[in-house]
Amino acid sequence: MSVVLSRPQRSGHLLAALLAIVVVAGGLVLSSHVTAVFAATSSSGCGSKALPGSHSLTKKIDGHKRVVIVHVPSHYTSTKPVALILNLHGSGSTALDQEFFSGMDATSDDDTFIVAYPQGLIASGSGFDWNVPNVPLVGGAYAPADSGNDVTFLVDLVSALDSTYCVNRNEVYATGMSGGGRMASQLACDASGVFAAVAPVAGLRFPTPCPATRPVPIVAFHGTADPVDPYKGHGQAYWTYSVKEAASLWAAHDACTSGATVGQHNGYTLTSYARCNGGASVELYSLKGEGHEWPGGPSESPLITDVLGPQSNAVSANDVMWSFFMKHPLVSSP
Repeated sequence: MSVVLSRPQRSGHLLAALLAIVVVAGGLVLSSHVTAVFAATSSSGCGSKALPGSHSLTKKIDGHKRVVIVHVPSHYTSTKPVALILNLHGSGSTALDQEFFSGMDATSDDDTFIVAYPQGLIASGSGFDWNVPNVPLVGGAYAPADSGNDVTFLVDLVSALDSTYCVNRNEVYATGMSGGGRMASQLACDASGVFAAVAPVAGLRFPTPCPATRPVPIVAFHGTADPVDPYKGHGQAYWTYSVKEAASLWAAHDACTSGATVGQHNGYTLTSYARCNGGASVELYSLKGEGHEWPGGPSESPLITDVLGPQSNAVSANDVMWSFFMKHPLVSSP
């Protein structure tokens, strides 16, 4: 499949972005399952010059024009392979919103990895939703029949970025907020040979079926007072069971034998599962009394506080997930 990357003018409206963040959604499509495990660490994009900073790109796939913002870290050299993180926006939001909301560009610059912010295709308010396989949208409806296959899109996006930038294919990861977190959970099942580990924020699920071909390391973050995706479950049709149950299901999938270890910390509880197959682990950061948020994200905007509540500083999701990712590269099966 041919891939076209071009650079349109970047635009966005911060007010609409912040207001849209509180909405989450999913969709219905039967996705292809990617099982290949990459053994080579370097990519065909090594040696190609790339300017540091954020660049808006468009990608043509399956007849749909797709949008992604790519942030190249300040110390990127194009000769040394670096990690790649796909950071997925919440439903009703955009790639530009997520870049601001998560504040991950700064972590990218500090730790020298590429972060890409893809954009969903299903129009929703002032933004877009992800087409999460077999999962209804907000309100209970399913994605339109002509919606793009987002698993295919995101897997193909990795290959496109790999051909453009110097990417370590053993260090490709996914994270996302709310609906983007559910989409990242889906990638752990449907593309476990591509994504070494995932980090859902306010959106951890265990998709059914889950055809993952390997144990997948999972680190998740969720506020115990989340009004959009309730911590204890019993939300909308896409959100029925609790976050703790989702973590337990992933631990069972990864054949973790330690049982849940629960540690109480200032402002959060860490539930972790260890001694999992393939060196995997499962960690859940439960933020006490916090809402629908990106822990440690930008807090200087009064609008964020008004819409979502104060941002938790007990945990920096970006720092924690980066440390977790670096402990869990993709390892080829013997």
